Amino acid sequence: MNLIVASAGIVAGLLVWWLAVRQLTTRSWEAQGTYDGRDGAAVASATPARTGLWVFLGVATSFFALFITAYFMRMNPHLVQAVDLRDWRPVDEPWILWVNSGLLVAGSIGMQLASSALRSGRFERASAAMLAGGMFAIAFLAGQWLAWRQLQAAGVYAAGNPANAFFYALTGLHGLHLLGGLLVWGRAVARMSQGRSTLAATRLSVELCTVYWHYLLAVWLVLFGLLLIT
Repeated sequence: MNLIVASAGIVAGLLVWWLAVRQLTTRSWEAQGTYDGRDGAAVASATPARTGLWVFLGVATSFFALFITAYFMRMNPHLVQAVDLRDWRPVDEPWILWVNSGLLVAGSIGMQLASSALRSGRFERASAAMLAGGMFAIAFLAGQWLAWRQLQAAGVYAAGNPANAFFYALTGLHGLHLLGGLLVWGRAVARMSQGRSTLAATRLSVELCTVYWHYLLAVWLVLFGLLLIT
């Protein structure tokens, strides 16, 4: 059963990644038809911003891929020669990780609703959805901290065995990336509070945050699936 769930999680992660790439390469102002001169500067800066996010996601993907590769190599003794790797003892994942996964999915949905509402001119609805997306992400991080506390209460520490160390490293790195995203989210929320005068810049910030949230959801689904498989 765990293998089926984990495989479904990996497939879902890849699907979310594909949707994120599609949104990243879609020019929202083209869908709107035209834009006025007041937003011209914000629109002109859209391409560098999107390119920068694309490069960052590529680097982050390579980073996580290296850790996942190291995880598989360390877990399977037959992949490494002349090293005794029999000290690997899998971690029993805390149940709260399922709740945390739901929170991250809800946060990604909230961000998508904010982006869609902003494109259709529903500014108040976009603000509420954007705020909800960030709050769900904060709740996810709090849940991850509780998961760590549960493991430590059960005597599962990073120094206990390599599986423990990888669990803390993978979840911690993902959490750090989400924490960095929350800093950008905070700036976007502050920009939205300025009103409609910077609508194009606000739309760009919300859309980039949405893409990043989708990406982190995809990464988490892959990591969670990996932990379930092993």
